[in-house]
Parts: sequence; structure tokens; C-alpha cells
Amino acid sequence: MVLIGEGEPIVLCALDWIGVANDGQREFREALARAAGTSVERVQVHTLHQHDAPICDFSSDAILAEQGINAEFFDSPLARDVIARTAEAVKKAVADARPISHVGLGEGIIEKVASNRRVLDDSGTKVEHVRFSATKDPKVRDKPEGLIDPSLKMLSLWDGETPVAIMTFYATHPQSYYRTGLANPDFPGIARDQRQEATGIFHVHFDGAGGNITAGKYNDGSPENRQVLADRVAAGMNQAWEATVKTPASAADLGWKSLKVALPVDPELEEADLAKTVADKAQPGRKRWKAACELAWVRRCNSGDTIDVACLKLGKARVLLMPGELFIEYQLAAQKLRPDLFVAMAAYGDYGPGYIGVEEAYPQGGYETSHHVSLVAPSVETVLMDSIKSLLRD
Repeated sequence: MVLIGEGEPIVLCALDWIGVANDGQREFREALARAAGTSVERVQVHTLHQHDAPICDFSSDAILAEQGINAEFFDSPLARDVIARTAEAVKKAVADARPISHVGLGEGIIEKVASNRRVLDDSGTKVEHVRFSATKDPKVRDKPEGLIDPSLKMLSLWDGETPVAIMTFYATHPQSYYRTGLANPDFPGIARDQRQEATGIFHVHFDGAGGNITAGKYNDGSPENRQVLADRVAAGMNQAWEATVKTPASAADLGWKSLKVALPVDPELEEADLAKTVADKAQPGRKRWKAACELAWVRRCNSGDTIDVACLKLGKARVLLMPGELFIEYQLAAQKLRPDLFVAMAAYGDYGPGYIGVEEAYPQGGYETSHHVSLVAPSVETVLMDSIKSLLRD
């Protein structure tokens, strides 16, 4: 989607991929910026994080290429083909741009999909169970839903009485059953496609801050649950559509703010140790691949590279565009900061840092905040919350 108003064009892209990281992000955004005639800072590329989908990281690919094993884990020629085709779509979007006279805002509650994956013990200080996307154990599924955001946010663009495009935002991991070896968009993608087919309106969906959110309470991994979960998300989308309130909009109502942030790297990650693992032919291939991804991130941080976080302004709407597998606490805190505004969030931008928890979550244990899973230090919360406050100030 390309938005043109006062200032340079804004490009928003969502992919049914696991993630786009490091130099993959750089190349993707640079190509879309050239196609739209805008600056890279006004381009955001996000994924929905389906696990049966490609992953793109040209930095890690280059590290593994030195060992001759990159093609076992990355299909960079495919990724670059997709980038080129997406850039052509951007050029066409600019050429075929339609006027927008109104912005529509709506919310819908999605029931029996999201649940917090970090089930704490009775003391509330340690993770007792990790409720993954497909949770087989009924005792773990029966634990309380936990902290979630049940609301799906919808932002629609109108040309008079004609809807032109829709963006939706909802926070949860998008897996029902997965790791099948067959690419698919899983239940959020199915819901989006169902709604687009039913309405005839171009629909872009973003995953919110769903790093610690899954469908695990409501999903045992049975294949039939994919459609069940998709129908529940689609029902929330329809509810948001029915609740939409339109307001007039002009070019002056479109705004963009971008900040460069340096995320603190996990001090456990040592560049020399990671490089040694990558080069160790006795290690399993997947361990070498994981070390390459971590090495790419550490080298990037050590070089002083930053990540762009951004905020789209459309009238009373604010859409925060954030990196990594962000915890739901960031999304809820952002909404609490500006209750006078319609605040939505898209996470899963730059995938380089992996999971991004809040500070109190790291000593609690659990999968998401463990070393080699979250590649940032606990102080990341201060950095990102300060950024969110700055982005929402206007």
C-alpha cells in the first residue's frame, strides 16, 4: 500500500513470511523506496510470521555462504525475485493512485483465539508452562487466558462512498498446525482472504505485538482448527467493519514520524564464539544456521547500526510500526498512553532481534526471553518505550 499526501510517499508492506531481517530488510526497503520515489525511512516491511513460509536474511545467508551451506536454509534468489515483483507492484500503485476523501476506524473483539503463552506459577514470578501455538496438554490449555489484547483494529480508506482499501491489526502468533513443509498463510491469512473475497476490498493485515501470544489455549494442533480459528478472526474483522465510523480526510491528515533506535544486544552473545560455531562442520546444520543469524545481529549492533521504528498518522489514527517478536505489553502500554487516539500496532518488522520482551519477563524464565531466542538485553524495554512515547507525542 502506498499513501501519498503532503511530503514523500509512504509505503506499507505485509508479507505472509516468517520474517525479514538485517540486510534482507535493507534491500527490501531500498527497492520499494526507489519504486515509490521516496526515502527508505518512509518504507516499512512487516511479516505475519507464519511458520510454513519463507524467511529472508541476506546477512545470515552471506555468512553461511562462506561455509557452503546457505542454500540449505535460505532461498535468497526467490526473496530477491519477490522484492523485484513487489517493487513493480509499488510502481503500479503509484501510477494508479486513487483519491481518498475519508478515513474509517473500527474495532472488533475476537473471541477464543488469543492466549498468553507464558503461564506463570502461583507466585506470579516464574514461567510454569509455555503455551505454544499448538498445545496438546489439556491441563495447560485450561489455564487462564492471561494478558492479551482481544481487539482487532481496522483502518479503512474511502473515495466518497467507495471503500478503496482496508488495514487490520491483531496480535497473535498465526499458527494452527505447522512445519508441514507446504507454504500457507495459516488462519490470519485465510481470514483476511475470506474478508477480501466477501467485500471485494483490497485488504492488508498486520500482526500486532504477538510475541507472547498464541492460540494455544484454543488449539491442540488439529488440522480442522485452522478454519475454526480463521472464522473467529474473520468474525472480528466483520464486527470491526460494521462498527466503522468515517470522517473526512485531507492530505494534511496524513503524517509520518520515524526514529532510529539502537537496541541493546544480549551480553551472552559473543561474536567469536558464534563465528566458531558457524565454522564447525561437526555441529548440526540448524545449530550453525542459528549461530549465523545471531552473528549477523551481533555484528550489526557492534557496528552501531540502528533499527527504524515509525508511526503513521491518519487523522485520529496512529499506527506504530515496530521490530521483532514484540510482547503484548508494548501494544497495551501504547494504547494507554493515548486513550484520546485510535492506536494500532504492527510488530514483526525487522526480524533481526528475535523476541523482544519487557524487562520483568527476563528473570521469569520461559522460552521467549531465553538466550539465543531473544537477542536483546532486558533494558530494551526502556529504549522502545521511550521511542513509543516520542512517536505518540504529536
